[in-house]
Amino acid sequence: MTDISHDRLLIIDFGSQVTQLIGRRLRELNVFCEIHPFNTVDDAFLKDFAPKAVILSGGPSSVFAEGAPMPPQSVFELGVPILGICYGQQVMMHCLGGKVERGHGTAEFGRAYVTPSEARLELLEGWFLTEKEQVWMSHGDHVSAIAPGFEVYGTSPHAPFAVTGDVSRNFYAVQFHPEVHHTPNGARLYENFVRLAGFKGDWTMSAYRDEAIAAIRDRSHWNSANIVPKDPVTLGLCSQRELDAIVAKAAKKAGIKAPEDSRFEGDREALLEELRAERSAAAEARAAEDHSDDEA
Repeated sequence: MTDISHDRLLIIDFGSQVTQLIGRRLRELNVFCEIHPFNTVDDAFLKDFAPKAVILSGGPSSVFAEGAPMPPQSVFELGVPILGICYGQQVMMHCLGGKVERGHGTAEFGRAYVTPSEARLELLEGWFLTEKEQVWMSHGDHVSAIAPGFEVYGTSPHAPFAVTGDVSRNFYAVQFHPEVHHTPNGARLYENFVRLAGFKGDWTMSAYRDEAIAAIRDRSHWNSANIVPKDPVTLGLCSQRELDAIVAKAAKKAGIKAPEDSRFEGDREALLEELRAERSAAAEARAAEDHSDDEA
């Protein structure tokens, strides 16, 4: 049996439009991660997934609204590093004893600047090489009181708790979005987080393909049924329309009746000619577009 194992990071998605970017930033760091909607993550899921670290994404909800998206409380009892992003920060404060309020004059949407506190944090290594750091904010509600054990490591004009952390538990939370390019140093923050979490950075997408193939071939109950061939296989793909024409032509040459299907009614050669005409028209359209681009 092929031994395929990588440390896994879990991203719990609360509906942010940029959650996929978090996954991309982590893959760029050669970290295996999976994104799962908050309503599919329960105690049993966490036990089975066994994440080495967790990221709580942003989202459009308010934590104090009825039925607000929440993670299971057990996520905070896993003993693994957790990073909350925007709504994820508010979730952490709400669940761990802090306070979140509606944004009365404290909402921030767009570019903002965070300044560091006197205390230093490993999560922010490589940040604040100048007096402030550009970030991208997108929040209406705001944290008005941090949870016990947390300290403040960065502030913005409308977010007094822009960067918070409980170092003893490796819990970190930021009000901004490090994953977007409007936070120029955001990738460094994710790099620091996965390093603090102990990830080896040993995962790549190309290796994943090879490992997936090996895992499929190792399923002996599949191979015993000859489902997975051991010899090289050539795979060809075509559209249903192309398949209809090929089958019809082959049936005609073999002198057999085509399947009883309306797709095969009419002149087989006409079907092939129609297909050739479609391909020719598409090629001419592409050539015209290329010529237009050249003139521009």
